Amino acid sequence: MATLHVRNVPDELYQKLQACAEVEHRSLSAEVIDLLKSGVAARDRSAKTTEILERLRVRRESLPPVPAGYAADLIREGRGEIEPR
Repeated sequence: MATLHVRNVPDELYQKLQACAEVEHRSLSAEVIDLLKSGVAARDRSAKTTEILERLRVRRESLPPVPAGYAADLIREGRGEIEPR
């Protein structure tokens, strides 16, 4: 297992980390590792979400345009106001 040393941690941040560790009944190291895991996982989810949104954008742009009034016509059909296409 690797070792990570962090320098120049602001005192206020260090105290907050210690307080969080105490609340969670963990060592400071265990708390920092848990926070790092959570942060990396959040970035991974964010990157995956960005990738999915980009694929959807490309797919949407490859489709033909929706005719003007199409959504309104579907609503009117649903209400029985006009005949289905």
